[in-house]
Amino acid sequence: MPTRIDTALAELVVLSVLAEAPLYGYAIAKRVAVRSDDRLRLSPGVLYPLLKKLEKAGLVEATWETVHSERAEADSAGRRRKWYRLSAKGKKRLAHHAAAQREHQRLVETFLPPDEPESAG
Repeated sequence: MPTRIDTALAELVVLSVLAEAPLYGYAIAKRVAVRSDDRLRLSPGVLYPLLKKLEKAGLVEATWETVHSERAEADSAGRRRKWYRLSAKGKKRLAHHAAAQREHQRLVETFLPPDEPESAG
């Protein structure tokens, strides 16, 4: 079952995926699902408002591309697809998020009980 993620984690995940390569919205959602073995899902209702917010904040930059279907008529207008890429400001934000997440994880680890060996039952 997919895990719901909060806005801060969604931002970290999206910036991280865009650090690898420019992608369009659907491809971002698919990449997140694949990398998390379908444990994380970004619904359109979460992803697109987040991308708009990231673009407005200057963390990602967007460009439009016209896509033509192989089945479409040769003179058809095609549809537009918005591609996102990480900006320099976005790279800095990602580094900050990653460092904060690693520190948070170290703190949480200090409170977790040690793993118990599995019984040979």
